[in-house]
Amino acid sequence: MPYVNIKITKEKEKVTAEQKHQLIEGVTNLLKEVLNKNPQTTVVVIDEVETDNWGIGGETVTERRKRGE
Repeated sequence: MPYVNIKITKEKEKVTAEQKHQLIEGVTNLLKEVLNKNPQTTVVVIDEVETDNWGIGGETVTERRKRGE
């Protein structure tokens, strides 16, 4: 049973239900096509993480974005 966890930063412009559906469907299909995994047992979870809780290079994404990175 494949388990895929997609983590994205939570943005002002929210990820729509349709976009999440496309991600779940796309990952499920990719696992079927590449690894011959059963779509009925494939689990996909999408976590939206606050930018204050996501760090890169020793600082939060919030801090980096304030500088325009």
